[in-house]
Amino acid sequence: MKLISAVFTFLALAVLVTAPANAQATRTWVSGVGDDVNPCSRTAPCKTFAGAISKTAAGGEISALDPGGFGVVTITKAITINGDGTLAGILSAGTNGVIVNAGVNDRVVLRNISINGVGTGLNGIRYIAGKSLTVDKVSISGCTARGIDMSLAAAGTLIVKDTTITNCATGVFVNSSVFALAALDNVTLHNNATGIEASTNGRVTISNSVVSGNTSNGLLASTGSSQINSEDNQIAFNALVGVNCSVAGGAIRLSNNQIYNNTTGINIAASCVVNSTGNNRNFANGTNLTGTIGTPISVN
Repeated sequence: MKLISAVFTFLALAVLVTAPANAQATRTWVSGVGDDVNPCSRTAPCKTFAGAISKTAAGGEISALDPGGFGVVTITKAITINGDGTLAGILSAGTNGVIVNAGVNDRVVLRNISINGVGTGLNGIRYIAGKSLTVDKVSISGCTARGIDMSLAAAGTLIVKDTTITNCATGVFVNSSVFALAALDNVTLHNNATGIEASTNGRVTISNSVVSGNTSNGLLASTGSSQINSEDNQIAFNALVGVNCSVAGGAIRLSNNQIYNNTTGINIAASCVVNSTGNNRNFANGTNLTGTIGTPISVN
């Protein structure tokens, strides 16, 4: 009996000793000189976001202690990755920078991160599942596909603010088999092929932003179920069309935009609906308008 009692006492002590080591922290840390074998604490940080995420509790936050390249990462739970106060970089040559494949109720936040595909990366951020994704103060460049690819099999929300996306095939792509809502504010979409594409079931609102120098379209509603609301934006120097409603059934609503110096300012395909509040400036384009503007939006 004494032997059995001693064994149980030993096992209980072992559980108490090992439990804290295996516990996930609410806040973890990465550092350019860290190591992924560490517990990701402030005094013993990890080296990569991928190393830290397995040691961070759902709903927790990964923060960067100092400048560094912290590697590509796949996110499968609610989490915040925060590079505030330093240069938190992801070099994503030949692959996706961040994949968000979270649960139906999970909210993910990416803040103050630089994602560089160096001309061979696929998507800067690929959002394929999760309740919502917030992209705040992020720089994305050099992707062969999309800066942000929102391609969902269920409903979801994308919020992008104070962000720059350059040198990608498409800046922001919004698509879902059910419903995809994207809200962009103070975003610069420059020198991509297309700035924003609202595809199947894509609903996009963009405001206070610059969509310029793209080699194809500035704003593109590309399917019969896509909608774009655009207010207080500068849409200029796009090589094909500034505002393009390209397929019957698509819809774009315009208020207080400056649409200048595009090859075509606004293109409206047959049975595509583009409405204006009447306060947009659409001139100095090669062709200001092809197609017919729909019934003006009344302003009370």
